[in-house]
Amino acid sequence: MSKSIKYLFIFFWMLAANPTEATAQLLSTGTTEKKEEPVLPQDSLGRTTPRGTVSGFLKAVSEQNYIRASQYLYLKRSFRKTRERERIVKTMQHLLDQSGNIVPTSLINNKPTGLLDDELEPELELIGTVKINGLDTDLYLENNEKAGSPPIWVFSAETVDAIASVKIEDNLLINKILPDALQERLLAGVPIGQWLIILLFIGISYLLAWGIVALTSFLLATIWNKAKTEPTAGIINALSLPIQLAIALWFFVDFSQRVGISIIIRQRFSFLTVTVGIIAFLMLLWRITDFISEFSKNRMTVRGRVSAISVILFLKRTFKVAIFVFGGIAILGAIGIDVTTGLAALGIGGIALALGAQKTVENFVGSVTLIIDQPIRVGDYCKINDIKGHIEQIGMRSTKVRTGERTVVTIPNGLLSAANIENYAFRDRFFFGPVLEFRSETTPDQIRYLLVEILALLYAHPMVNSEDARVRFIGFGTSSIKIEISCYILVVSVDTSLEIKEDIYLRIMEVVAQSGTDFAFPSQTLYFARDGGLSEEKRTAATEKVKTWKDNGNLQVPRFSEDRIEEIKDSIVYPPEGSSSHKRKE
Repeated sequence: MSKSIKYLFIFFWMLAANPTEATAQLLSTGTTEKKEEPVLPQDSLGRTTPRGTVSGFLKAVSEQNYIRASQYLYLKRSFRKTRERERIVKTMQHLLDQSGNIVPTSLINNKPTGLLDDELEPELELIGTVKINGLDTDLYLENNEKAGSPPIWVFSAETVDAIASVKIEDNLLINKILPDALQERLLAGVPIGQWLIILLFIGISYLLAWGIVALTSFLLATIWNKAKTEPTAGIINALSLPIQLAIALWFFVDFSQRVGISIIIRQRFSFLTVTVGIIAFLMLLWRITDFISEFSKNRMTVRGRVSAISVILFLKRTFKVAIFVFGGIAILGAIGIDVTTGLAALGIGGIALALGAQKTVENFVGSVTLIIDQPIRVGDYCKINDIKGHIEQIGMRSTKVRTGERTVVTIPNGLLSAANIENYAFRDRFFFGPVLEFRSETTPDQIRYLLVEILALLYAHPMVNSEDARVRFIGFGTSSIKIEISCYILVVSVDTSLEIKEDIYLRIMEVVAQSGTDFAFPSQTLYFARDGGLSEEKRTAATEKVKTWKDNGNLQVPRFSEDRIEEIKDSIVYPPEGSSSHKRKE
């Protein structure tokens, strides 16, 4: 039984192996000379291929033409008497009926060379097994090709010797249970009763499989609570029918072998068993695709990722088309139709389609990448290369961005997946780093005053991260003195960050006014006699204050002491008193 199931998987391997050679032939250039193979004379018994030999042997047996059937065997000189030839053929038929296996006809190699990439010798072909004295014995064909003659495939001498040594006993269960009337009348060389039993087995096998699956589902739902909830219930529902078909197929093959149904019937039904096995497998893939897509779609709906749903539906349709196409090819191969040329044409068509739809495929892959990695989401404010705006839609082919000028820019997803994306929506704070330029007349003590007071302002402000706050005198401009401010504002909203910056700028202006200096202007400053110049009083006050800091050892330059930071931390009232925001906060 295990061998029969194995043949089904061999079929898929053959489909994968043969098209490659055919595709290579079709893709060969026209400049290459094609060597014509010599035409060999055909064997009158059809023994030029392994499949032809097996089919011819079974046909001769079904017609009870045992002498003709013996010509498909490698008979030694001692086996060439008519009576002995008939005995060996009948013994072989009996062993095959008793529980023997022959590879389904559609899976037997149909080339004169046989299957060359197996583990056997080039002139040997394994086509089935029989039980001799309770042990599995392999059935081999061997190629007796001679120079100038066509290949002649016959059952090997080793196989014939093993069968000839067996003495058969009529112990088949089918012959014991069938009445004589149903055994005497033949249909296609097989008692009509066996055909009726085969139909009976089909019904019994399906009913048994249905009962087993139904009982298992009931027990699971009774003893396992998760079996009634998703996703477990969906998985069980998806697997039930394919498993039911597989179990029915197993019962049918097993029953047929156990009761001794003729190998002629079983071989004629072999394409049907392979086809049902393929259908069960395809149905399993189809239902799993439905389950996974539905489950994923529901998850994305709950999470609000609408753009991912379109990708899921597209992938679902793509997988189903692939299942339908390759499943159809597999079924055609199972019933004996040569699908090599079709597969090669499909491969070339696929290459042509892929080349023509290269950009479409690139954009689709890009959209899948965007959905999986999620560098952007609908509603995010982003900078994509030189484009700034809000993401309005992430589609299968492109993404739409609404710019600040209220225009819509459409970016192909293939380009977007390779672009530099700056997503402002993920920012957890805003950087504040202006460079202030002061008049060149500013004295060193005034600079020290500004450094201390502005940094104190940052430490004191509750909306500024004091751990990263920094104020430094960084050098001289053409006509100015430069002080750099660096800190982070602890908000995530753009509008709120602008409010905080506005407040800090206003407070810095107050500090600058108190220092007695002023901001530098980019243009040249002309002094007239009526100009009062800088405030000497404020200059003196700032100088005295710095002198006091120095005398007391309390000058917070180049850095603030921890005690001073703790003393002034969050001491500024924000929003400032008098503003409407301050009233609302109270």
